[in-house]
Amino acid sequence: MKPLNDVIAACPPSGIRRFFDIAAEMDDVISLGVGEPDFVTPWRIREAGIYALEHGYTTYTSNAGLPELRRLICGELERRYSAQYAWDTECLITTGVSEGLDLALRVLLNPGDEVVVPEPCYVAYEPCVSFAGGTPVRVATRWEADFAIDPAAVEAAITPRTKAILIGSPANPTGAVQPRAALEGLVRLAEKHDLYLISDEIYDRLTYDDTHVCLGAVPGARERTVVLGGFSKAQAMTGWRVGWICAPQAVAELCVRVHQYTMLCAPHVSQVAAVEALKEADGDVREMVADYDRRRRVFVKGLREIGLECPEPGGAFYAFPSIRSSGLDSETFAERLLKAESVAVVPGDVFGPSGEGHIRCSYATALPQLEEALVRIDRFLGSLR
Repeated sequence: MKPLNDVIAACPPSGIRRFFDIAAEMDDVISLGVGEPDFVTPWRIREAGIYALEHGYTTYTSNAGLPELRRLICGELERRYSAQYAWDTECLITTGVSEGLDLALRVLLNPGDEVVVPEPCYVAYEPCVSFAGGTPVRVATRWEADFAIDPAAVEAAITPRTKAILIGSPANPTGAVQPRAALEGLVRLAEKHDLYLISDEIYDRLTYDDTHVCLGAVPGARERTVVLGGFSKAQAMTGWRVGWICAPQAVAELCVRVHQYTMLCAPHVSQVAAVEALKEADGDVREMVADYDRRRRVFVKGLREIGLECPEPGGAFYAFPSIRSSGLDSETFAERLLKAESVAVVPGDVFGPSGEGHIRCSYATALPQLEEALVRIDRFLGSLR
């Protein structure tokens, strides 16, 4: 048989899923791993989806998505962040943010183009760059600096083949929210070296202590920035698969072109539900975010009290504590914790070399479970002493 695609064959399976396949076979496991809200999609949103089904909204929509939904998204971006995009020419509804990232990279990259990826970062970033024919170039961030991106370190990684910089803020896995100064520094680099910026902002509403900064609204960024967002996290709509791209018209048009030949459109029913989410569910979002914030404070405080240093996550719903004091590497720590105490976490190194010495813990689970997890982790740490 002729060989299959070399790039895809060389891509390892997700480091997140391996531990949860093991955990699924165990009893009494507390899972702090999968990045999914533990809230059910708010009822008013589900009701809109039911209404859509009952009234036959089961057809294709336009490739770019429902006009009402695109208007609402662009209106939200302008109202919240002063980011201005034309709904009809610069906004596309995607099947989740994952498709949006894939579309953006396929449109921006030619074979061999490099993409600078600050890490630790979401596990899909590097594979998606490779699948689009590009080459990911890692730039380390430091937990001592709250995982802020250093524009000087990014510039040191830029070569004549560099095409784009890909970031996520608030970030998975660290919960880091990039300060405005770092974002402005990236924009200056993009202008200086004629680069594109791709900004994954799926956790924009899950920002706790500071106001989210939309990269597309930073002066100088708009004409070279692709902003990605969606409904999976803040609106607890992971399974509905609705995301969006806002980008300069030339980029957005080509994203629609790829989209129309592959995915065609996001699910009609899901788009109707997303309209309801933007029009009527803001109160539900605020309640869920407030609950995440409470969990964040309890869990991070608890980690510190049992001896694990942990940067304060400014956004998303992840803590990224250091486990260096245990004397174990990240993978060994996660494996032994799962077997000894039935607590599932993700080894930090699956998110990039800078993640070694850390574990990712999702606090998108009920507070009693988080408190019990702290007891078990403390007991595990005691067994190592």
